Amino acid sequence: MDVRLSPEQHALRDAAAHVVDRLGPGTVAGLDDMERSGRLADAVEVSGWLELRQRAEDDGPLTSVVEVAIVAEELGRGLADVPFVGPVMAADLRRRAGAGLADAPETVLLDRTLSWPARSLNGETPAGVSVDATEGRAALVLLGDETASRWRLGLVPLQAGESRLDLTRRSAVVKDGAVLAVLETPDVLGEDHLAAWMALGLALSCADLVGVMRGAFELARAYASTRRQYDAPIGSFQALQHLLVDAYVAMEGSRSIALHAAWAVDALAPPDALAATAAAKAYCARAALFVCETSVQVHGGIGNTWDCLAHVFLRRALLSIELFGGADTNVERVLAHHGIRTPVGSSHGLR
Repeated sequence: MDVRLSPEQHALRDAAAHVVDRLGPGTVAGLDDMERSGRLADAVEVSGWLELRQRAEDDGPLTSVVEVAIVAEELGRGLADVPFVGPVMAADLRRRAGAGLADAPETVLLDRTLSWPARSLNGETPAGVSVDATEGRAALVLLGDETASRWRLGLVPLQAGESRLDLTRRSAVVKDGAVLAVLETPDVLGEDHLAAWMALGLALSCADLVGVMRGAFELARAYASTRRQYDAPIGSFQALQHLLVDAYVAMEGSRSIALHAAWAVDALAPPDALAATAAAKAYCARAALFVCETSVQVHGGIGNTWDCLAHVFLRRALLSIELFGGADTNVERVLAHHGIRTPVGSSHGLR
């Protein structure tokens, strides 16, 4: 694996960073600016980033997961309140099933997926039900047979939800627990397709967490450099220096393993890719919680107020951690891949 980014990948990262820096919320109050968030959504759509995993002429995806992860990381860094991970995963599902965009033009798979697998809908088990949508839209889901070895694409209706835990996304819930339609597609998805798609979700949730860590750390570093007590910047105090250094180490370790996870989705066999991305998610989940809590702590009392974005980074991290499972769930996946069975409910000391 070559960890160096190509000139094209550097340009992609710079473009994503520019869009986020120009149209991201910037402040907690900015999250209520619908005009700004609309311009951000338009910019992301026009950029073509939502189409990165669509079918290319050779029937493969247009780009590797590394490119998608680069964009996801920058959007997380800027707390971009626009769907990205979900639409990309929906495009990937359609590609795997041989379905074109015209098969479901009004559907989206947005950024928050519930438990894996999710609860049964009309006797079929959807592998992923998304939230963060406006009422009247539909989520694209995987519907499994009785053995959960063959999957089809289905639609479920959504209605507005009540949760405001993650201030960077609106939420939605499945309406009436009913499957709206089952898409007729050329291919039926098997276990390898499911594992590869799940690996994609884990890799992109890791990228989002790395971006969130970067944003939270930079916010804390800037505050520690400018906030003064006893006629000195608080960043000169050894206790805060230790906190920030530990957070930086955790963030950099997460960047390395998340980049490997993004590479693994396309480079490894689906079971191996799933294990690699699960290991990355377990690491990034723990690291993100520590880094974001450190950012709040560095800010002191103001860190939990509406005048500071530190708690918003923490909120986004808390939900991104649960996307396709947190640390415990993914440690179990890694151990299972290596044939290691653990007692039900064991925590391995992880959160």
